[in-house]
Amino acid sequence: MKYPIIILLFLLLSGCATKKEVVYFQDIEQANLTLADSLYQHPTIQVNDILKIDLTALQEESTLPFTFDKSLGSRAQNTQAEILKLEGYLVAKDGSITYPQLGKVFVAGKTSQEVQALLTQKLSAYIKDPTVRVRLVNNKFTVIGEVKAPGTYTVNEEAITLPQALGMAGDLTINGKRENVLIIRQGDNAMETKHIDLTQSDWMNSKFYYLKPNDVVYVTPNNSKVRSAGFIGNVGTLLSLASILLSAAVVIFR
Repeated sequence: MKYPIIILLFLLLSGCATKKEVVYFQDIEQANLTLADSLYQHPTIQVNDILKIDLTALQEESTLPFTFDKSLGSRAQNTQAEILKLEGYLVAKDGSITYPQLGKVFVAGKTSQEVQALLTQKLSAYIKDPTVRVRLVNNKFTVIGEVKAPGTYTVNEEAITLPQALGMAGDLTINGKRENVLIIRQGDNAMETKHIDLTQSDWMNSKFYYLKPNDVVYVTPNNSKVRSAGFIGNVGTLLSLASILLSAAVVIFR
């Protein structure tokens, strides 16, 4: 009877995570990290993106024909996200937005800064010294796998880092494999993937430090999770079984 108990205790102990497996950025003090701003690449606009476009000029009345009526967006019952959508410009399937008086303006594949320059050029034919500001307001990313709150998240900022995204998803569970976090990104012609080791810091010098719109972050389960799922079920089941075996051992060897 003692041998099954010893084996079970060994399995329980082998399933415990070590400090080396769960601590982030273990080499951060020795790492030579680049300034994050120098790594940032402005995302290009895609179909179904929503752009918030603000237009101003010294003669404010000259901008009125080139703006939509935003009275709907000022209603108190609308949330900030709803207001941004009401005031935003949806990128159509053909990659264009419909701008007042200008008609179709093709924006897909361009950055917000490039669209800003394009609109400024077009509007300068009608408005003296226009100021245009373009911002992506439905930057979405998805976090799945061993995190506490998996799901698709929408932020109003263009720039969000991988640590920020994982923080929004409630951080990794104890069963998340920190040495193997997968990022799946839609490239221009193909899917791009990158495996990130969160226990190290070198990846913070890569282009994957910042997420891009529609990125998918997958946190793989560690070996303990895989073993427990395939062998007995979970740690709770193991503990219950250990308790039963220990109780039986006490009765037998009393």
